[in-house]
Amino acid sequence: MTSFRLAYVPGATPAKWVRTWAERMPEVPLTLVPVEAAGATGLIRAREADAALLRSPIDRDGLHAIPLYTETTVVVVPKDHLIAAADEVSTADLADDVVLHPLDDTIEWTSLPGRPAVSRPGTTADAVELVAAGVGVLVVPQSLARLHHRRDLTYRPVTDAPQSSVALSWLEDETTDLMETFIGIVRGRTVNSTRGRPPQAPAERKRPERKPAAAKKPVRRGGGAPKRGKPRRRS
Repeated sequence: MTSFRLAYVPGATPAKWVRTWAERMPEVPLTLVPVEAAGATGLIRAREADAALLRSPIDRDGLHAIPLYTETTVVVVPKDHLIAAADEVSTADLADDVVLHPLDDTIEWTSLPGRPAVSRPGTTADAVELVAAGVGVLVVPQSLARLHHRRDLTYRPVTDAPQSSVALSWLEDETTDLMETFIGIVRGRTVNSTRGRPPQAPAERKRPERKPAAAKKPVRRGGGAPKRGKPRRRS
């Protein structure tokens, strides 16, 4: 049975596009394949997924990539941290904090803010646990802060930090009809869009209906109304 396999990295949210696919393509199931950020492009190249929602930076060798959206960068802190009292912060505000830098970090830093940790956590999830333990703070895309939400933690936007973008990627030489359909969905094309859809035969022209001819009124011979005779005189 034909299906469409969509891989997605942690924090990516394909739910609305999956719902639209189910409405437009009920005969072709869409299978979601969760994948870690580092393995997303490899999954496409191995043809274990038809496409992937992944984060920059992207190794685009042999791949197409359509940018979809850019995320706000936030700092995750304990709720009793001084930063929690602010609406937003800058990287300079993190100068006195230990800023954790997990191995799966997707933010492209030119220079890390704050003070470096003794070692790098293996994953973002591990780094969140360390934040909860009071070891340091963590700067991540907002979707990852939501994904690893804890009641004892909060987050605030970092106004001057680099931002992470999410893109849709697939093999350059495999832009199938199903791929075109999914591209149309993520780009917000309507169901009536012709791109990626097979051409439909033009509708048959309807012949104009003939109105029944109006009934002709009988015509009296001689024309005009009948003449009345003069009344006879009584004797």
